[in-house]
Amino acid sequence: MDLSSEDALRLNVLLANKPQAIRIDESSMTLHALTEKGESSLSLNPTCREDLYLRMVRESLSGHVLGSPGGYPVYLKRWSRMGQTRDDNLEQLLLLGEPEAVVAITSAKGLTNEVARRAWWTSQEPDNARRMLQNPQVTGGEMGPELARFLIEYLPFETEPLSIVESLRLVLQPGLISDDERQELWRRCGRKPTYYLGFLASLPDDLPQLPAPRALAEGESSAWQNLAERGNPYADLMLRINSPQGQGFLATVLKVMEKPANQDVVTLLLDVLQDYFSALRPDGDPDLTLQQLQQEADALVDQQLDACVTETEGREQELRTLYLLSGMGYGVVRPVFCKTDAIGSLMRKKLAPVFDPLKQHLQRFL
Repeated sequence: MDLSSEDALRLNVLLANKPQAIRIDESSMTLHALTEKGESSLSLNPTCREDLYLRMVRESLSGHVLGSPGGYPVYLKRWSRMGQTRDDNLEQLLLLGEPEAVVAITSAKGLTNEVARRAWWTSQEPDNARRMLQNPQVTGGEMGPELARFLIEYLPFETEPLSIVESLRLVLQPGLISDDERQELWRRCGRKPTYYLGFLASLPDDLPQLPAPRALAEGESSAWQNLAERGNPYADLMLRINSPQGQGFLATVLKVMEKPANQDVVTLLLDVLQDYFSALRPDGDPDLTLQQLQQEADALVDQQLDACVTETEGREQELRTLYLLSGMGYGVVRPVFCKTDAIGSLMRKKLAPVFDPLKQHLQRFL
């Protein structure tokens, strides 16, 4: 079975004029093309079932563009979404009218600002915007702010907390939104605490609202400063956490811990904590429970820690708590999450044996 003679002719003419991108509106059976002069469209005239005809149209496009009449290999989703698409044929993939090909383009490491512009014209989906904003070439170009504005406008319609956090993390990258827009997003956090996690993941040391620094004993700050200048990671973290930025970070973490929406939010929050204190664990996530982390911290023997204890007074327990916090990760909540898939208030109730002592550890520094 072939395309109607009218459609075959018009497709050949369209491709001969070298369009920049093609998309297909399946509901109206209309093919749209982006050209240097603007947009053009043609109505398709199916000679069989619409889904079969659309497949033939895409096969025809693939035959012209790639020399492969089989169409785009949509079964390679995992491969293409990992950014493994060849960079030298991204512009060709835009001419296939295949949504999965656009996903491959938005995931490609070699994505340029111009190709991103064409891909966005082809498929304005939030997932595509998020993928493209992970690319430095896009965030540094004209498309970066446009994609960020789209994600901000789409935030009220997002239903998955993880998507909300990822959108916020991406739009809060430097240069994408104005200070006023950032403040407005921060104000929304009061109504939707999940937003706080986006700020923590993107701007742990530059949150919009900062409290006063933590009061330290006279001369203690200079002692920490001297230790930090000698490369002591404990001292460096103590300075960081006692600063207005650090106090703001801890206070915001505690706000997220009050009402995490689901298990994904909890896991991401623990990852954010681990990253914040990661200087004390260069080997990464130890994958331990909270009880095991406590035992490890209590038994820790470390010259850098001993140096801090010697030159400051009454902070040994806090220093050991810093080491405990550097071990945050999924292992902390595995004993709970391996037994339940609960979300919301029931999940929070089951997490209390883990979160209550963890909150106490964090409040030690406020």
